[in-house]
Amino acid sequence: MAETNRTARLSSRPTGMLQRDNFEIASEELPEPGDGEFRVRISHISLDPAMRGWVNDAKSYVPPVGIGEVMRAIAVGTVEASRNSKFADGDTVTGLFGVQEYAVSDGSGVIKVDTSKAPPERWIGGLGMPGMTAYFGLTEIAVPNEGETVVVSAASGAVGSIVGQIARIKGCRAVGIAGGAEKCAYVTDELGFDACVDYKADDLRGQLSAACPDGIDVLFENVGGEIHDTCLSLMNFRGRVAICGMISAYNATEPVPGPYNYRSILVNRLNVRGFIVFDFISQYPQAAKQLGEWHGAGKLKIREDVREGGIDAFPDVLNLLYTSGNFGKLVLKV
Repeated sequence: MAETNRTARLSSRPTGMLQRDNFEIASEELPEPGDGEFRVRISHISLDPAMRGWVNDAKSYVPPVGIGEVMRAIAVGTVEASRNSKFADGDTVTGLFGVQEYAVSDGSGVIKVDTSKAPPERWIGGLGMPGMTAYFGLTEIAVPNEGETVVVSAASGAVGSIVGQIARIKGCRAVGIAGGAEKCAYVTDELGFDACVDYKADDLRGQLSAACPDGIDVLFENVGGEIHDTCLSLMNFRGRVAICGMISAYNATEPVPGPYNYRSILVNRLNVRGFIVFDFISQYPQAAKQLGEWHGAGKLKIREDVREGGIDAFPDVLNLLYTSGNFGKLVLKV
C-alpha cells in the first residue's frame, strides 16, 4: 500500500482561465481514519464546470474552496481501513472526496454503488450528480409536455446528453446545441435527439429556427451568452427556461452583459428558474432509481471522457471543460 497521498490544494485565486500555479500538487502523509470513519482509495474524479466557480472568493450556493484546502470534487473509490459499521472494506462509494488519491470520511453524503451494473466512472456521471441534475432540471423545473420542443445547450456534455434523452422518453422533440459536426452527429445518431445545431457553424439563429419550426417550449440552459440570447428569441408563449449553468461566462475577467432578448421573458410570459441539484437532495433515491431503470433498459446512453495522468494532470484536464476539449462526461482517472 502506498504510504503517501497525492493531493491538489488551491494555492491562489485564478483570474480568467485556471493555471497550474493556482494549485499545489504534493505528496502528503496517508490519512488514517478515526472512530466512525473510513478511508477511500479514489479511482476516478468528476471534473465539472462548477469547479471554476468554487475557487472564486465570491458569494455562491456553497462556500469557496479555501486557500490551502484540497480542491473540492465528487469522486468514486473503494473503502479500505473502515472503522464505520455502515461501510465495509471493498465497498465502492461516491462522495465529495476532493482531488486526491485517498480521502477519509464519516459517511456523510456518501453513497454505495454497484459496479456490477455500471463501471465506477458512470456513477459520478450519467448515473450520478450530472444525471440527477438533468433529471430534476427537466422533470421538476421545466416539466415538459408530450409533443413539446425541448432545446438543450451543451447537448453532448454530461448533463445535456441526459436531458435530451429524457425529453425523448417523455415524448418530446429534443433539439441539441453542440460544437462541431462530430458532436452534433453523436447527439442525433447515438443519443437519438431529433436535431442538433452546430454553434460553431454560421447562422446560429437560422439553424435553430429550422430545427425548431414550431418554436421552443422548453430551454435547458447550460451555456449562456449568445446561445441563450438566440434561444430566447424563439421561445413560445408560456415557455419554461431551466437555468443549470452559464459556462460561457465562467472564465470572464469583467462583468458579462445580460441577455439582449430579455424582453422575450415578458412578452411570452416565460417561467425562468435557476437551480442546482442540491435543491432536490431529499429526492435523490427517486432519481437514482429511475435513471438506473432507464439505463438498464437501454433507454439512456452515457458516454465518459476519461483522462489519464492522475492528480498531477488535474489543472490541465479541468480546463478542457472551458475550451470544449472534452467529449462526454469529463473524468480524471487517479
